[in-house]
Amino acid sequence: MSTLVADNVKTIKTLNSIAESGLKVFSKGNFTIDNDSENPDAIVVRSFNMHSLDFGDNLKAIARAGAGVNNIPVDKCTEQGIVVFNTPGANANAVKEMVLTSLISSSRNLFAGVAWTKTLEGEGDQVPKLVEAGKKQFVGKEIKGKTLGIIGLGAIGALVANDALDLDMDVIGFDPFISVDTAWNLSRNVQRAMTIEQLFAESDYITVHVPLTNDTKGMFNKDSFGIMKPGVHILNFSRGELVNEVDMAVALEEGVVGKYITDFPNENVLKMKNTISIPHLGASTAESEENCAIMAARQVKEFLETGNIKNSVNFPNAELPYTGKRRVAAFHRNIPNMVGQITSAISSYNLNIADMVNRSRGEFAYTMIDIENKVNGEVIPGLVEKINQIEGIVTSRVI
Repeated sequence: MSTLVADNVKTIKTLNSIAESGLKVFSKGNFTIDNDSENPDAIVVRSFNMHSLDFGDNLKAIARAGAGVNNIPVDKCTEQGIVVFNTPGANANAVKEMVLTSLISSSRNLFAGVAWTKTLEGEGDQVPKLVEAGKKQFVGKEIKGKTLGIIGLGAIGALVANDALDLDMDVIGFDPFISVDTAWNLSRNVQRAMTIEQLFAESDYITVHVPLTNDTKGMFNKDSFGIMKPGVHILNFSRGELVNEVDMAVALEEGVVGKYITDFPNENVLKMKNTISIPHLGASTAESEENCAIMAARQVKEFLETGNIKNSVNFPNAELPYTGKRRVAAFHRNIPNMVGQITSAISSYNLNIADMVNRSRGEFAYTMIDIENKVNGEVIPGLVEKINQIEGIVTSRVI
């Protein structure tokens, strides 16, 4: 066999301040943090807008320390064979606590009451009397026995559902794409809505936990408001664009919607009646930032070292136990005979295949193949180039 070349140190670049606990993940292994690198192996990011960036040919992965990936050009990354990770569930507890806080506080008019009390400053000994005289305007209602509708029963929605049950609420959920893992963690007392219209009609409070897509954009609109109970409270800690703001303003003015609690204020929202605007604090806890950073870093590290993929938004999730054998990892079009051509290229080097996995996602697929002939600490020259010549291959590497 020809001369073999040693692997290089993997370069990690960050585009935001990433919690130190996350960066420490890279202290074990062949990694270096270099935020000045123009062509890193991986990027860890939070909210930095990457849509105008050009990516070097060495970039293999981008990890978003958070759930939303609107700041990342996912389609562009897919075409270039760059895996994009997010960290679903890492900030779930933080968002859940904010939802429950807002649910109770809005129902008891707590935010408005506190703001009004602050206006009494300077009234001296009259403050207690003024408080007693003015508190009637903030009489609220208890959430016990009321129905909470939850749209999206992922990591956050499931936590909200279980805790709302503990608060003696009736909970109804709608999620046609609920995963098996989530279903295991969800209380059997959560009622299942067969349609989203059923949830709209039966809920006193509605909280939404779904991503922004073409299907979900503007899902709260004049038509959906028309189905809901008069005075319903709507909580939005997912994305502002899920709500048609023109229709919401009218619904609030007419009392069709009693309260709109959102983590995404803008000029339009600030002008709306009966709206509680929170400055995007849903996941803003020290614990959440650390959890997201650690999870993002671990996913990148695992991918660079073994090729295994978990929590990708554009590649299929794929896992093959890593035993130290040389591994071919290829991202390619999901077309016939791709695996056959890749294995033929490997066989042409007189190498045996020990194990393999192939997973598809829409138009693309990901294949990992372990080579029986173990070559310690070195790469097989020419193999990547030969695989990359196969029509339909986006990118490949030997680990």
